[in-house]
Amino acid sequence: MTNQGNNLDKWYSHYADRTAGLAASEVRALFAVASRPEVVSLAGGMPFVSALPKELVTGAMERVMRDSGPAALQYGSGQGLPALREHILEVMALEGIRASVDDIVVTTGSQHALELVTKLFINPGDVVLAEAPSYLTAITVFKSFQAEVSHVAMDEFGLIPQALREAITRVKAAGKTIKFLYTVPTFSNPAGVTLTWERRLEILEIARSNGILVLEDNPYGLLYFDGPPPHAMRSVEEDGVIYLGTFSKTLAPGFRVGWALAPHAIREKLILANEAAVLSPSSFTQYVIHEYLAGADWKGQIETFRGVYRERRDAMLAALEDYLPDLSWTHPAGGFYVWVTLPENLDSKSMLPRAVKELVAYTPGTAFYADGGGRNKLRLAFCYPTPEFIREGIRRLSTVINGELELLTTFSQTGPLKTVKPSASMINPPANLG
Repeated sequence: MTNQGNNLDKWYSHYADRTAGLAASEVRALFAVASRPEVVSLAGGMPFVSALPKELVTGAMERVMRDSGPAALQYGSGQGLPALREHILEVMALEGIRASVDDIVVTTGSQHALELVTKLFINPGDVVLAEAPSYLTAITVFKSFQAEVSHVAMDEFGLIPQALREAITRVKAAGKTIKFLYTVPTFSNPAGVTLTWERRLEILEIARSNGILVLEDNPYGLLYFDGPPPHAMRSVEEDGVIYLGTFSKTLAPGFRVGWALAPHAIREKLILANEAAVLSPSSFTQYVIHEYLAGADWKGQIETFRGVYRERRDAMLAALEDYLPDLSWTHPAGGFYVWVTLPENLDSKSMLPRAVKELVAYTPGTAFYADGGGRNKLRLAFCYPTPEFIREGIRRLSTVINGELELLTTFSQTGPLKTVKPSASMINPPANLG
């Protein structure tokens, strides 16, 4: 008998095979609980949009409706508003990128660009190389197109070139096809580390010599604290790199405007894929961002965001040092995240319910691996809570971690239970029991 579904979904048997890769992430599952006011959420990477003056946005909206209302409310180009693409060139120039306005495709957030690139390149069974740990929703996208994700180790200086060589050799020996290398090289999500300039050049050479496309995802590059990071990989490699950018972190995620900068032939296919998916990205939000960039001190506003996040980064690092000095963690020079390493015998995923009970939330390390790794890792986001709440959240987290360690210590010192042969009274309890 053909499976007609299950008790919850009568259409279960009708879904395409690729939907098996779709699953709710740990972050999404946490939002319902973590959004409660009494919970200190160190889980989600939500920008602190309250640092953006409201009048900058409302002023831009008013000018759009006054001067360009009919066009802003109409369908637009599948490639995006030319005037906005001109501004995007100015933004990317801050990271050493030179390009033509024709090379840019505006998308509904950079997440959409990531999905379009994957759709264009991945056949079932193809391999995506991705740093370990890697952005969790990228892993979801790759799996949704039935790609195999092969992780490449990283350290405090970013992706390790030798590990990349070894991964390429291993995948080729298995007879599999590598379609691209996915990386967040600057203030990575989740690890918070930055790929050095020397390694960027070496990794580009490895990719070039092996015919592997590089997908460079760069949401955080302008949010540096201690000085500008190395220039983008796309600044020195045009033909072998697709660069993804977004206004979600330097302006606001609610606009849902990102972009892809791609080699000519790929760009043309991206436009077609964009039109097939959404017809055109939102004209209204593109016009608003164009007006904002044309009239506001957007570079000064990015500097304001840097100050906000720098203060919160410092608060988190100080709290970790005070409350959890025996652990180790990364020291991000920008971005939103700190990556914490727990003792080997702790499991961050199984520990999470106890943390939520103690009114603090984080993201378990397993969310950032396609192969179940990261059990003793966790990601802490310092972008949204105030410094005071960050400190309180770390204090609560220390209570959870120390409690878990005490419990494990207690049981490790307990010998095996003595085997007792049951008596007749134990087998047949008294009739009046209970």
